[in-house]
Amino acid sequence: MIHGEYGDFFNVADYFIDRNIRQGRGHKIAVYTEYRNYTYNDIQKMVNKTANALRELGIRVDDRVIIIMLDVPQFYAIFYGAIKIGAVPIPLNTMLTPDDYEYYLNDSRARCLVISEELLPVIRNIKGDLRYLRDMIVISEKEGAHIPFKQKYRHAPETIKTEYTTKDDVAFWLYSSGSTGSPKGAIHSQNDMLVVSESYGQGVLGLREDDILFSAARLFFAYGLGNSGYLPFSVGASVVLNPQPPKPDNVLKHLERFRPTVFFGIPTLYGQILEFVEKRDKEKGITPDPNANHEFSSVRICVSAGEALPTDIYYRWKKRFGIDILDGIGSTEMLHIFLSNRPGDIKPGSTGKPVPGYELKLVDDEGREVPQGEIGTLLVKGGSAAQQYWRKREKTRLTMQGEWINTGDKYYVDKDGYYFCAGRGDDMLKVGGIWVSPVEVENCMMEHPAVREVAVVGKKDEKDLVKPKAYVVLREGYSPSEELEKELKQWVLDRMAKYKYPRWVEFVTELPKSSTGKIQRFKLR
Repeated sequence: MIHGEYGDFFNVADYFIDRNIRQGRGHKIAVYTEYRNYTYNDIQKMVNKTANALRELGIRVDDRVIIIMLDVPQFYAIFYGAIKIGAVPIPLNTMLTPDDYEYYLNDSRARCLVISEELLPVIRNIKGDLRYLRDMIVISEKEGAHIPFKQKYRHAPETIKTEYTTKDDVAFWLYSSGSTGSPKGAIHSQNDMLVVSESYGQGVLGLREDDILFSAARLFFAYGLGNSGYLPFSVGASVVLNPQPPKPDNVLKHLERFRPTVFFGIPTLYGQILEFVEKRDKEKGITPDPNANHEFSSVRICVSAGEALPTDIYYRWKKRFGIDILDGIGSTEMLHIFLSNRPGDIKPGSTGKPVPGYELKLVDDEGREVPQGEIGTLLVKGGSAAQQYWRKREKTRLTMQGEWINTGDKYYVDKDGYYFCAGRGDDMLKVGGIWVSPVEVENCMMEHPAVREVAVVGKKDEKDLVKPKAYVVLREGYSPSEELEKELKQWVLDRMAKYKYPRWVEFVTELPKSSTGKIQRFKLR
């Protein structure tokens, strides 16, 4: 481990930001955006001034700071600025509802909320009482922070003494969804990001100082936080930030302008990009040549995670662009990818082999290891594992079993040691790389006057990607119709994050149930 040079002191803000300055990269571009470019000196100045301004605001060691921000450089200022003074940043999904944010603010007991100006309306619609929140900082990439924080930031010194922390101190939290109950705050240590940087960043991707990383996955995800938040800084590389939704045309525009060398996406996006360029090729009468100059010409590695990559997408991508996609799996609890294909060692359809530094095992319901070829629950062990879930002792015990983390994913291993995904052990769905709890969607649909019972399961669409499907039993006086199907879909769209709505609604007379009356979703699957 590199942190030996520090003695007991280890603070990731010092490691990922200040170390790059000490090693002479101050004038190197750290972050590219459409608006402007930022050197490592710029990022350090922003982090230090923000850290001082947060201290001035009264933020102390272990205080939680919720971050609801777009992918802009100010995210680093808040994230690393908080860590620098020993506070605990908590990035949140930017696509949630007022009720969701009310839960997170109260559950975390955050004293401070930092939010992008564009996202303010959703916070204004919180109806309940925010019992612990004391300060809100509103930030725009172009204008900086709103007053009064703007004044605190302007007058804050550009240097700061970093809070004394060790590798085992809490650095940040990330919230993880569950199949039942409320989201869980996974508590991560100072050392966890360094472990991922060495094991996956250098051990699998072979990241170098001259790399430029571009991630379609946002900074608030565990996956995106690694891709854009610390993996590039671990080797003094550069990162491209895009605050816009990662639609194919926008992604391709950034690729052409900034010429990144490593690209991170999810299967849904890879499929959308293929459709976009295939349609464009057809309209222009172009016969694609992977060796000709194209948007991905600068990219040496494409990475996929979040959901299993269909083999069809892998082969179409390879044919169109001439680049491999490395499929892998990670989790919020393990912070980043711990099982992955790697350059020169890819088995399409598989999730690859364990990342250096991680151990995996597949077990049956009794916890016994299953023979090769048989399906078991995937357990993982490694140095980036979360300490625990905040205020969720039972969930912590069920998931964090000694040194092992129970992922809840079902896998089998072939004779060559490649791991293949066989679905989930619970009913959770991965939709566009984001966890969706069927219970949450069902509860929303149950509020519609026509719905007596509903069960939501995952169904593969024509691109072999999982989306929610709802089986609905109607109340007396209602009849199945196309109009009602549309109405139910819109009902969910109006009340929940867009990715959660059911793409199909099938009306049934009854749902399969166990002897205790529990809906058996596996039968519907």
